[in-house]
Amino acid sequence: MKKITLTLFILSAFFSFSQTLNQPANWPNPNWSITGNYLFDAAVFEANPTQDNSFAYDDDDAQNGHDDDIAAESPIINLTAASNAGENWITVGSSYVFNHIGELLTLQYWDADASSWVVWGAALDGTANPPNDNFCGGAAESFTSSPLDISAFTANQLSNFRYRISYDDNNVWGWGFCFQSPTISSQTPPACPNITNLLANNVTVDSADIYWQAGNNESNWEIAVQTPGSGVPAGSGTSTSSNNPHSLTGLNSGTSYEVYVRGYCGGTDYSNWVGPVILNTLSPARVNFVTQAFPIGGYDLTVVDMNGDHLDDIVSASSTNVNIFYQQELGGFNEVNITTPNADFLPTWSMAAADFDGNGHTDLLYGNGSGVTFMRANNTGTGFTEISGAQYVFSQRSNFADINNDGNLDAFVCHDVAPNVYYINDGNGNLTFNQGGLGDYSSGGNYGSIWIDYDNDRDLDMFIAKCGGETDRRRNNMLTNNGDGTYTENSAALGLDDPMQTWSSSWGDYDNDGDMDLFVGASSGSHKLMRNDGNGVFVDVTTAANVSSAPTGHENVSHDFDNDGFLDIACNGTIMYGKGDMTFEDLDPNQINYKNGSFGDLNNDGFLDTYYNGVIYWNGTTSNNWIKINTVGTVSNIDGIGARVELYTSAGVQIRDVRSGEGFEYMSTINTHFGIGSLTTIDSVVIYWPSGVIDTVTNPAINAPLEVVEGATLTAEESFVNDLVIYPNPTKDVIKISSNDNLQNAIYTIFDITGKRVMNAKLNQNTIDVSALNTGNYILRIVSGNSIKSQKFIKQ
Repeated sequence: MKKITLTLFILSAFFSFSQTLNQPANWPNPNWSITGNYLFDAAVFEANPTQDNSFAYDDDDAQNGHDDDIAAESPIINLTAASNAGENWITVGSSYVFNHIGELLTLQYWDADASSWVVWGAALDGTANPPNDNFCGGAAESFTSSPLDISAFTANQLSNFRYRISYDDNNVWGWGFCFQSPTISSQTPPACPNITNLLANNVTVDSADIYWQAGNNESNWEIAVQTPGSGVPAGSGTSTSSNNPHSLTGLNSGTSYEVYVRGYCGGTDYSNWVGPVILNTLSPARVNFVTQAFPIGGYDLTVVDMNGDHLDDIVSASSTNVNIFYQQELGGFNEVNITTPNADFLPTWSMAAADFDGNGHTDLLYGNGSGVTFMRANNTGTGFTEISGAQYVFSQRSNFADINNDGNLDAFVCHDVAPNVYYINDGNGNLTFNQGGLGDYSSGGNYGSIWIDYDNDRDLDMFIAKCGGETDRRRNNMLTNNGDGTYTENSAALGLDDPMQTWSSSWGDYDNDGDMDLFVGASSGSHKLMRNDGNGVFVDVTTAANVSSAPTGHENVSHDFDNDGFLDIACNGTIMYGKGDMTFEDLDPNQINYKNGSFGDLNNDGFLDTYYNGVIYWNGTTSNNWIKINTVGTVSNIDGIGARVELYTSAGVQIRDVRSGEGFEYMSTINTHFGIGSLTTIDSVVIYWPSGVIDTVTNPAINAPLEVVEGATLTAEESFVNDLVIYPNPTKDVIKISSNDNLQNAIYTIFDITGKRVMNAKLNQNTIDVSALNTGNYILRIVSGNSIKSQKFIKQ
């Protein structure tokens, strides 16, 4: 590893403090110490400041699942002289490289009275474009801590002061960091204290809100808005008495600005200029997303309805609580923090959500690098039961789906280093661990699972985006549902077994022809767009699609963001607007975060917003019309996950599958959204439920939510006809079908006497093998286009 050499002086209690404390650490320095739970291998602990001139730990080379916590601690620094000189603000400065995907890199100081380490300021952010290895060879970024006020320190705290650089991998198998020689300084606080927490929010095409925390009790400030790189203002700014926020207006669109603020305490007494905060006004776009700071903390990976009111809420999890911001019917959110039992595993890799026990309150799945934890909501939504297995699971994408089609939601978790795992629900909310049968490559490579009905046979199939290792390990998988509780891997036959590097795919009907197409998002290399021709063949249409310039990364999902009736793709923060013909236009990388975040309608206006890491990105909307479908299962699972929703208008058909878990990391709304552009009427909405029930709602209202309860329209029960003849009846082995209609591409479903679906497949010939059925009475239903016909038969 390349080392960066910096000078430093040994810290000691005999240092004679002058007017300013300014001590660079002298690494290598045996007076520093290394503590924590870490690995000593040179490939992991790559630079030890007691022996080297930097501090570097490469968590990517650590043992899989190892809990890496390591700190470099300074020797004692006596701050008594600095305090006596009135220099009561202490800061630490350095430079560092940090590839951050959930780990914690913090500065801490020793409180000798409490005998504990205290976090000093906010955790350090990841640096821009760090390398995945050789961190000390990366482009380091400068760091200066927030001032630590020691004016109230006791003599013991002053004379026994220490600080440390602490790294906690937070149970994430990430990369690592390199920290370079720090400098600790002291200064006299200004008479007019500096403002803090300067930030920009609600940035639009021509305006922005600026927030800051007053330094003390000053009532006036000056604000300077200038071109980035101008530096600390040399003169005065614009005087204002407003903060939290101070609104800037009349800005130019598509322009970068830097903002400084200082306090005014009367006469000639000003604080220091604080800044810059950089803001970029939006360019006029098809949809402008307006940002609002909404800090939550914890693993805030989820936007989903938590209490059955069909309004999307924002959810965050930590070790002992679930923090829910419930969306209110009249706007805004109501924060409720629910204490939970300690979670054995936190969602360091993914979260999934669904009501798997059917009590009307949403449950959560935490996908971790070492295992899986379920948080099961009680019957009032006021508490959770923690469920964790002892099995080692290096989780990637997680989902809820009815895997065995028994009406109960099961859970699926991609395994990075072994065959995939899944949890079968017994109907009472009890989950049984299984491994094998759904993606069995011995060393894993499973990253992005998504459950969809790609072949329109009305049952769920699963596609797995794969990454890493030898060619066969990274071949994408398609697990096709055979309709009888078994699955067949047939990606090669479909032309989908690409050995590309991908963490997630996105499925949607990009040409509105009634079947699911596929966008495979590359984490490195080139994206692919595959058209489903409806006959089990996927055709590569990437070249003409205008998707190749979208950034590579981990997150890909499809929604109609402008509600024009054509699905768009959010690819690592770039929105590719669909034209409805497998091509895309107006690629816009400036609206949402590069990780996409969690999507949902957070103000119930029919347009999809997104939440990421303490920021809501509000959809600025268009004039287009929409409808939102809320599915409520009765025979199927309560959320209707796995249902196919079809919307018919004069423009044709649009389709959606109800899903839990898409993209790679985040959990987005389970509600189903359609845009219809300038159309003002909808002919019908048809829902094919996992149970086999079919509901049709004609002429629903637009620009409003539509709740559909399974079986409410009784379509399946009214479909018995005389012109569907099946024989022999009774039968022992096969039934033959005679009908006046053309049954090509029809779907047949067989229900037992209780209404449970027991067989389901495409009707490829006029004969069905029923030899595996038990003796009894059954109903055969055949769906061909808009025709639904049913007939009873007896199996001997």
